Amino acid sequence: MKIEKGNPGYIKAQKRKYLIWTLAEFAIVIAVFVFGYIQTGTKKNLFTVVAAVGCLPAAKMMVEFIVTYPHKGIDEEKYYEITEKAPLILCLYDMLISSPQKLMPVDVMAISGHVLCGYTSCLKTDEVFLSKYIKKVLEDNHYDKMTVKMFHDYKMFLARVEGMNNIASVEQPENNRREQKIRDILFTLCM
Repeated sequence: MKIEKGNPGYIKAQKRKYLIWTLAEFAIVIAVFVFGYIQTGTKKNLFTVVAAVGCLPAAKMMVEFIVTYPHKGIDEEKYYEITEKAPLILCLYDMLISSPQKLMPVDVMAISGHVLCGYTSCLKTDEVFLSKYIKKVLEDNHYDKMTVKMFHDYKMFLARVEGMNNIASVEQPENNRREQKIRDILFTLCM
């Protein structure tokens, strides 16, 4: 079963996919090289060139694996708690936001109306930089007047999400289309 971007378990699934593809591609490269060596009795053949060129996509997959390896997704308990406390809010889980300067893991982002808030358990993530970066990207896509706030404190995030859920219970459903478009913009920032 394929786990889509924005769902819990996405980072773990991506790590598994990158590892399998890396091993498979390097196995093919080795097989091509060995086959060429057995056929010709020397390393100086066309199969060696094909194997060397085949290292490029294998190395790309290996880099993807190395980049995602240190990051983990949201804890299962937190996921269930968020879905229980905020069933009306669009939440995106297990996101790796990439900016030109750095890669920033976000456990969960909640979008409702003109408010976007997120929680990251990674203390290395600069919450102020991440908030400004997302706000700028949204402004560049004509979503002005968005409030963007990232939290390292889970309890503060949960309190904000509960408040957003209370407001969403009163608001009109036409905001769903807007939230889906914001979600699509955020997906373009993610690995």
